[in-house]
Amino acid sequence: MSVIKSAEQQAEEKMLHALTYLEDALSRIRAGKANVRILDNVRVEYYGSMVQLSNVSTISTPDAKTITVLPWEKNMMRTIEKAIQDSDVGITPENNGEIIRLGIPPLTEERRKQLVKQTRGEAENAKIGIRNARRDANDEIKKVVKGGVSEDDGKETEGVVQKLHDKYMKKIDEVLAAKEKEIMTV
Repeated sequence: MSVIKSAEQQAEEKMLHALTYLEDALSRIRAGKANVRILDNVRVEYYGSMVQLSNVSTISTPDAKTITVLPWEKNMMRTIEKAIQDSDVGITPENNGEIIRLGIPPLTEERRKQLVKQTRGEAENAKIGIRNARRDANDEIKKVVKGGVSEDDGKETEGVVQKLHDKYMKKIDEVLAAKEKEIMTV
C-alpha cells in the first residue's frame, strides 16, 4: 500500500509544481499596471559578474503606472539603465540622476489579445503537466496492482489521483481567468 501512496504523493507534488510554475510565469506577463516582477529577468554587470537587478538596487511601484529603480551605488546608474533598455521589458527608462523611472504605457487592444493568447498557452502547458502527472501515477498504480496489490486498492487510488487532477485543473482555470481579467481591464 505504501507504493500506491507514494505514487499518489508524487502525482500531487508534480501537479502543485505545474500550478506554481504557471503562477510564476503569469506574474512576469505585463498586464498594463506596474509590477516589479517584470524586471526579474534583467541582469546587470556588477564587479565582473552578472547579477539580478534586485541585487544592486531597490525596486518599487509608487503608483499603478510607474516602477522606480533606486541603485545602491550611484556609479551603477548607467549600467542599470542600459541593462533595462537591452532587456525584453520593452519600456524605455528615464534617468534623472537620482532614480530610474519606468512609465508603464497603457496596452493597446491588440497587445492585450496577444497577452491573453500567451497566458492561455502557459495555462495549457500547466494542464499538460498535470495530465502527465496523472498518467504517470496511474501507470505506477497499474504496475503495483500487477505486482500483487489488490485491484480495489488500485482503483481507489486512481480515483484519488483523478480528484487531485480535477482540483488542480480547476485551480489553473481560476488563475487563468483572474489573469485574463487583469489583462483586459483598462
